[in-house]
Formats: sequence, structure tokens, C-alpha cells
Amino acid sequence: MTDLVIDNAIVVTCDRTGTVIGRGGVAVAGGRIEKVGGSAELAAFSARAKRTIDGAGHILMPGLVNTHCHAADSLFRGLVENLPLEPWLQTVWKAEGAILNPGTSRLGSRLGFAELLLSGVTSVMDMFWYPAETVRAAREVGLRVATGGIFFDPAGVTALAIDRRVAEARAFFEEFGKADDVFACTMPHGTYTVGPDNLKAAWGVAHECGGLFCTHCAETRAEVADIVDRYGRTVVRHLDHLGCLDGRTVLAHCVHLDDEELDILARAGAHVAHNPMSNMKLASGFARVPDMLERGINVSLGTDGPLSGNDLDMWMALRLAATIHKGYTGRADLISTRQALDMLTINGAKALNAADRIGSLEAGKFADMVLVDVRRPHAVPMFDPLTHLVYSTNKSDVRHVFLGGEQVVRDGVLTRIAIEDTLAEVADMVPRIKATIS
Repeated sequence: MTDLVIDNAIVVTCDRTGTVIGRGGVAVAGGRIEKVGGSAELAAFSARAKRTIDGAGHILMPGLVNTHCHAADSLFRGLVENLPLEPWLQTVWKAEGAILNPGTSRLGSRLGFAELLLSGVTSVMDMFWYPAETVRAAREVGLRVATGGIFFDPAGVTALAIDRRVAEARAFFEEFGKADDVFACTMPHGTYTVGPDNLKAAWGVAHECGGLFCTHCAETRAEVADIVDRYGRTVVRHLDHLGCLDGRTVLAHCVHLDDEELDILARAGAHVAHNPMSNMKLASGFARVPDMLERGINVSLGTDGPLSGNDLDMWMALRLAATIHKGYTGRADLISTRQALDMLTINGAKALNAADRIGSLEAGKFADMVLVDVRRPHAVPMFDPLTHLVYSTNKSDVRHVFLGGEQVVRDGVLTRIAIEDTLAEVADMVPRIKATIS
């Protein structure tokens, strides 16, 4: 039995051939896409569907994939400004240490995930202190999450010894490793906060459990200089030396890499999560994305946390990724529309080792979908829907979002939770949070 048919929309599939259907939609059964096609092809499915939705005036596209985020840092949005990464982090960690516990982490994650889902993000790779609470928050709101055991050598928020971190990382895989809505990982913070032995321990758990390995990488020149000073190798060379690079490795930022390091990533099949908004705001620099793409490195997009970008806007990340290299190099042909849109969708799915399940509208994949309103002044006229998505769409244009066929956003409103209670609870915490840095 067909559960849902969405019809009469402009369909941007983001599949391998970039299929666009001028008037059509999808049929959904059992949480997965049963059929993608034109309206005539969907007529038989509509006749037996439990529910039909008229997508006229909308683009139907796959749910967005955010491959680098710290959603619970929504609690600290705008708290620390106008500093480069290293002093910025010291202030951030002070505030986190004073405020965060399992309950507040879940609260902040719920707030961040609500923002993401309302803008069309249906899968997010999120690094934060209490990963089980991250999963619970994601389930409350209604999106898939890639997360897992955090590795961090300084005391940090959780202040655990390495054997405890390893045990908790394994326990996370045992609890969530087979869930459809969780992509289990280990998540060492970075090479400058996690020593070689502990990086290898994190890698070992991920490898043993068949999960992902995600870490910050070469975000700033100071970070690179620090690792060279400590180990005599740059960050990517260091990770390669430790055996921590392969097709299940997701590296956030990768701003300061040389040619050989790019070649290492290409050879290893590692993925890069590009965070243009955060990199610009913290004055970290410009990642060599055109060179990465030229080498066949899979580049996806992230917002980073709402502390470093102030919001979690993947549409902003998309537009910046499509434009900054044109301005920086003086070459308007860099980063095509299709390349940029792939970063937002199917490339993110590849980074999560989930391209067989998410990232495009294709039969057999999860019915994670977004309806984008194109009846507004900034959408008229629309000669090419891909160009509109990359250069004109705003997060407020997202009207309806579906996770596995379930409508989790209807007319711009969350359906699983009433977000007003979360907003009020966070607002009540503002004086206490502000006091942490005063």
C-alpha cells in the first residue's frame, strides 16, 4: 500500500545524472521512496495512496545533509565574538564547562535541531559532549544524526579518562549502531586536543564497530604550526601516519592543506566537511575546495556550531560555497551550480557512508524530502530550478519537510514538538550563561 504521494511539484532529484522533472513527484511506502516520476507515472500510485499532497508551486528535493555541527552550542549563540579560533575556544570552553550537563546539552541540541529541520536539514553530523542526549534530542525533533563517543584529552566538560571514553564509545555503538536514524561515529575533537595514542584508540573503536571517524582538521594556521612543532608533521600527514584516514573519515574544515596533503586525502578516500561561514567569521581562511574537487575528494557542507556562525543556515553555507572561490580567484567558472548542490545533498550522504539511503530522491531510499516554496517574488521568473536553489533560496522558503515519509514540518511548523517550551527554557538560562564570561 502506498502511504503518500507528492505530485505536481518541480522535482530536483540530485541523483547521479541530475534528473529534474518539470511536473511530478514521489510515491512513498514504508518510509522509503517507491517511485519517482512525472505526474502521469504517479497517477496509479495516487489512486491507492493513503494520503496525497499537491506540490504545485514548490520544488521537491532531498533533505539537506549537514556534515559538521555542534547544535547544542545554540545555548551560547552570539556569546563570544570578534576573536580568532584559539582565544575564542578558550572562552567557549569556559562557558560550556559551567553550563553543560546531560540535560542542558539535550535542551541546546533540541533548539539547534529545530532550527536545522525547519530549514530542510534531515541528517546532521553533530559533535557534542553527551552523544546519547544528542540522539534523544534528534528523535524528539525528527531528524537523523551522525554522532558518537567524544575523545578530548584536556578535562573538558566530561573530564573522562581514556579507558572510560573508549568504553562509552563502544557502548554508544551497542545502543545505537543499528538504528536507521543514527550514523554511529567516534569523534575525537582534533589533533591538537587528542594525543596520538588516543586518536588511534578512537579510530580503533570506529574501525572495530564499522562506524565513522570524524575530527577537526587544519582549521587554522596556528593549529597546523602547533602540530608541526609537536610531531614534525602537518595535520593530514599526522593523521595519515597514525592510520586514521580512509573512506569512513570525515574531516571538518581542512582550510590549510598543501598539495601533497590533498593528494593524501584523495588517495585515502577521506571526506571533507566544508564550513565556509565559520571559516570566514573566525578568520580561519579559505579551504582549497576547487583543488579538492579537481582531485576527486568528496566535499560536503557544514554550518559548524551556532557559536561560530550564529545560525545554522545550510542555504547560506551553500551560497558561500558556490561563490567565495569565484571572488577569491577571479574565476567565475569555479564551483558549478551542480557541484554546489551536490555538496548540500548527495555528497553529504557519501560522507556519512549512506548514499544508498539518503541524499537523493531515488526509489529504495528513505523518503527524506523537502518542499521549497517558489511562489515568492525572489523565485520569479525561474529559468533553472538548480540555479534557484543555489543562489536564491532562503531557509524561510522551506515549507514542508518529511523524514522517512513522516511529515515533521508542516507549513513551517514542527509536528513532533511544540518548540515554544524549549525557547522559553533557553531564554530563562540567559542570565546564568552570560555570567560565565563576565
